[in-house]
Amino acid sequence: MIVREQPSSLQLFFVMQGSVVPMILGKIIGIALLTVLILLIDRFLVTLPHISIGAMGIFGVALSLFLGFRNNAAYDRWWEARKLWGGMVADVRTLGRHMTVFTGNCPARGRMLSYVVAFAHLHRGFLRGVVVRDEIVGWIGVNEAEVLLAHRNPADAALRDMADQVSELAGQGDLDGFGQMTVSQTLASLALAQAGCERIAATPLPFVYSLLVRRTTYLYCWLLPFALIEATGGFAPVFAAVVAYVFFGLQAVTNELEQPFRNVQNGLPLDAMCRTMEISVAEALGRPVPDGLAASNHVLS
Repeated sequence: MIVREQPSSLQLFFVMQGSVVPMILGKIIGIALLTVLILLIDRFLVTLPHISIGAMGIFGVALSLFLGFRNNAAYDRWWEARKLWGGMVADVRTLGRHMTVFTGNCPARGRMLSYVVAFAHLHRGFLRGVVVRDEIVGWIGVNEAEVLLAHRNPADAALRDMADQVSELAGQGDLDGFGQMTVSQTLASLALAQAGCERIAATPLPFVYSLLVRRTTYLYCWLLPFALIEATGGFAPVFAAVVAYVFFGLQAVTNELEQPFRNVQNGLPLDAMCRTMEISVAEALGRPVPDGLAASNHVLS
């Protein structure tokens, strides 16, 4: 995720970090060159068909509505994912308070909170497809880490292990019925957030809708030069490039926001949120507190 101050009016046109321009620059140049070619052919070789600028305007309004709707749907996915991870941070802190209230400072409290940190890292690893063994070994040990990583869904296995710990505490009389219910509700909230993230990761926007919008964008940008020949003359390549930047840019933004868990510049900072949970648990357990992750070159991973 990009973390920086808003650029000045002058810097605004030169900032490339977090911009979609590098991804769509080839398309912008291609549309501009196509417009130049069409303009030259129309002026020096043969008169080409001219499309009404009004008709292209109506077409453009319809396309912008489609792109706007798709962009809103993608941002909703990004924001929902952020709220789910924010809820997990709150649940981790809540679990720490609940364990203090119902079990005091017994060793089971430390084991439970260590496992919830491992759960967060394992969930991050599952969503991003990365190995998090080194991050969890320091919290739960090598043997326990290997056991969890052997499961198809290690984060879910960590929650099951935490549920077993609650059952053991209740059986030993270290956790009363109300405490058992309260802690179980927090674990259920973590499981609900986990399932919500997995739903977002496994269910992209409908492909048929994305295909329609993409095809329509290309058709519009290919037809636009025929409308700009008469309306703008020699400035047609410039106008075509600007329109291509807007439409292809919205398409590229949507593609990034659609999958919020990817480790890209505009993705969610899952590493930083896991570190936030580590800090909360370390303070609760009296362990050395790690430093929060800082943005590297304005990017927080």
